[in-house]
Amino acid sequence: MDQMHGGMRGDMDMNATDVAALRMLIMRERSGHDVQPQDIARHLAISTASTTKLLDRLSASGHVERRPHPSDRRARIVVVTDVARADFYRHFGELLRRMRQGMAAYTDDELRAIVRFLGDMSSALTAK
Repeated sequence: MDQMHGGMRGDMDMNATDVAALRMLIMRERSGHDVQPQDIARHLAISTASTTKLLDRLSASGHVERRPHPSDRRARIVVVTDVARADFYRHFGELLRRMRQGMAAYTDDELRAIVRFLGDMSSALTAK
């Protein structure tokens, strides 16, 4: 992930957290989920103040827009712009295609075991 994000960070003049937020937003968008600022904070394990600064940067650069929540007048959602989407796929599209191609050789059960293993390793590495 660091290698993947490194190229995008340099080309787009973004820090690692900005790239991770953009990636999260695009993945959630693809699965049809709205994203609120607190979702980003939780995903990145950053404070709400840091999330506000991150969203201010991404808004100023034209990568995200804050919009009213579709069903909650008090809430806002964060939406990726067409510019951000095009930049993301320009940087990651070929890599993602190769990754999907590499996964094609595995059964669904094998992939579930791999996901479980990686989740367990992530938990072990982040345990305090």
